[in-house]
Amino acid sequence: MKTEEKKIICNCCKKTIREENGIPREEFLHVEKEWGYFSGKDGERQEFDICEACYDKWVKSFQIPVQTIEVTELV
Repeated sequence: MKTEEKKIICNCCKKTIREENGIPREEFLHVEKEWGYFSGKDGERQEFDICEACYDKWVKSFQIPVQTIEVTELV
């Protein structure tokens, strides 16, 4: 979630994602979802940011594990 000062803040734990010159210096997950006709949230657009620690806790709660694919070409 971006605040008025344009800081990136984890929606779960309120941790501020460290930035230098407007560039994030830590990894985080940004999610955007525009809900459609078959949802009770039809017409809503939601977005949130989650720090890596909260992401790790979140995915551990999944009944089906997240698929992990090793990336060998790093940019």
